[in-house]
Amino acid sequence: MIDLETRTAGRPGALRRAAPALLGYAAVRALGLLVLALWSAARDKSAYTLLTARWDSLWYTRVAELGYGYEVRLPNGDVHSNLAFFPLLPWLERLGAAVSPLSYADAGFVVSLLASLAAAWGIFAVAKHVYGRRAGVCTVLLWAVLPVGVVQSMAYSESLFTALAAWSLYAVLTGRWVTAGLLASLAGLTRPVGLAVAAAVWAAAVVAFVRSRSDGVPGGARGPGRALGDGARRVLGMVLAPLGAAGYVLWVGHRTGQGPLGYLDVQAGWRNGFDGGVAFARFVAGQFTSFPAALAGVALVAGVALLIWLYVVCVRQRQPLPLLVYAGIVVALALCASSYFGSKPRLLLPAFPLLLPLALALARLRTSRSALVVGGAAVASAVYGAFWLNGSGPP
Repeated sequence: MIDLETRTAGRPGALRRAAPALLGYAAVRALGLLVLALWSAARDKSAYTLLTARWDSLWYTRVAELGYGYEVRLPNGDVHSNLAFFPLLPWLERLGAAVSPLSYADAGFVVSLLASLAAAWGIFAVAKHVYGRRAGVCTVLLWAVLPVGVVQSMAYSESLFTALAAWSLYAVLTGRWVTAGLLASLAGLTRPVGLAVAAAVWAAAVVAFVRSRSDGVPGGARGPGRALGDGARRVLGMVLAPLGAAGYVLWVGHRTGQGPLGYLDVQAGWRNGFDGGVAFARFVAGQFTSFPAALAGVALVAGVALLIWLYVVCVRQRQPLPLLVYAGIVVALALCASSYFGSKPRLLLPAFPLLLPLALALARLRTSRSALVVGGAAVASAVYGAFWLNGSGPP
């Protein structure tokens, strides 16, 4: 069965099977962009500027244009260095500007749009492999209608990372270890949380090795030659998986002269770090000191409880180990980092395996009911995204 899926994954039929999910995803995102354009025009703002030239988008385009070394020193002594931003998206922006009349910002927007479609396809492939086609379509639609789904259309790295992560996980699930390692390495060049993809590859490879050793005949009925080949590919995938993230982190350490942990010093300049969730817990507790801020505190507690509950359900439903490892690390890094708290919702965007229990429930509904649920969520997501992006937005 795995071999069959591996052989057919790249055929035109795979795109036809994914077409409902991709068309549904494109429709949801188009609605979101339309509502954003109308909302922004009413406020005399440019929706395109909001998508391509604010917050992290500006930092990525500066890396693409000027390279690394740019920094801003704040009055309180903090140093914001562009070394905090991983290089794959700026490289693609530079490539797009070099081969077309697009600006760096334009290229970043195009990369995100294409990457979001690739991410939707990868999410569909993973969910379909685990639970079937209908669940795959529902998972993609749920990912599209997330409240902060507008970030998927911004010149940010979330869509690019999710695409690489999803396809790496699919490659793991279908036994293509070298492909999984290469994609994991590219994910590691996109965001620090690329560690989660590499960990998923390693966890799956170790389990596969243990199972092969426990079989009476190495490699089962495939014979020792095939078993040795599979083992070599697993090892190569494991070697490749962490190279992207490790290579960039070590380069930053060399560039700053701070050694292997130099990247942590760069992040500290942005007041980013990993404190086990202490700062986030204090932030949430602080919301309960006044009203109506307490309502936000209740919402935050409910949101964290929902994430934990979804992960527990994923474990109970016995999702494949790579998905559990990946989603667990993404959630842990998002919730337990001391970064700006308003950015946590977008940091959770790549944790799509958490949507699988909800997708299964949605898939059990009649088509008319599931369409009503998704349609309502799409409208709510579009309105919230326009409101959010015209306000505080994703830092």
